[in-house]
Amino acid sequence: MAQQARIFYQQDCNVSLLEGKKIAIIGYGSQGHAHALNLKDSGCDVIVGLYEGSKSWKKAEDQGLKVYTAAEAAKQADIIMILINDEKQKAMYEKDIAPNLKAGDMLMFAHGFNIHYGLIVPPKDVDVTMIAPKAPGHTVRSEYQAGKGTPMLVAVQQDATGKALDMALAYGAAIGGARAGLLETTFRTETETDLFGEQAVLCGGVCALMQAGFDTLCEAGYDPRNAYFECIHEMKLIVDLIYQSGFAGMRYSISNTAEYGDYITGPKIITEDTKKAMRQILSDIQDGTFAKDFLLDMSPAGGQVHFKMLRQKAAEHPSEKVGAEIRKLYSWSDDDKLINN
Repeated sequence: MAQQARIFYQQDCNVSLLEGKKIAIIGYGSQGHAHALNLKDSGCDVIVGLYEGSKSWKKAEDQGLKVYTAAEAAKQADIIMILINDEKQKAMYEKDIAPNLKAGDMLMFAHGFNIHYGLIVPPKDVDVTMIAPKAPGHTVRSEYQAGKGTPMLVAVQQDATGKALDMALAYGAAIGGARAGLLETTFRTETETDLFGEQAVLCGGVCALMQAGFDTLCEAGYDPRNAYFECIHEMKLIVDLIYQSGFAGMRYSISNTAEYGDYITGPKIITEDTKKAMRQILSDIQDGTFAKDFLLDMSPAGGQVHFKMLRQKAAEHPSEKVGAEIRKLYSWSDDDKLINN
């Protein structure tokens, strides 16, 4: 059994270590805006680095932040947090950040992909750390504003100054993570478990399971709207119960009929063949096969051809049309607000 990792809280973090340090947030998307605004509200000296012409430039300035090109921001900063898409980080790092790093700087990431797979190799005289929130950026921001926090992971890949962990913890506390807990991990563990969780369970697994259930009911002649409610809409109700009270709490809250069906049917769906497929997925992540395939598809040579084809195919699934119609009925609906933002 793996050794139990440490969890750090407010009392373990010294935010004053960030005093006199300029922090550059590279990117102003979901995570970028949350990190920058939380740091600003915590009294930190924070700037934002973007490419010229970025549509986020004015937005960041309107929210009270100073914005520079990524290269200029990196040049000014002592701490540089990279929060752009994984596939864009290597080129941006080599062009804008590497030439502007100085000894003693801290290079930070919210996901270990580029460091773990060797796409970015920082010089030996800088700290390399991670603070990875376990929530989307809007939740990192809203929880901070509510006086609470989002659990986060903390990792040190390279400790050039001897203070890398303390500085990373200070950063994590400044964006609200220490209010909920900062779980110590490694770049390798974060990368491999994050990719596996997304692919096998949270996104790939759950979406495929819901759509397979939808298809099965429709093929049996049931109204697609019934199928949508039973196999897709109600997923949030169950996940919210698990989020709040674990599997036992969820099972306490559902009927005996549902609980009995849960016990006898789950193992028929998630079989040994399913577990075998999961082990292969994990192996492809561990040996770099997934990363290689993903980066090739995202490269100029690959042109995202496979990615766009898969996205189009997913968008054409019948459940998407039915779901769009049903969501218009929801009193809390705002025209698929996540997509329109």
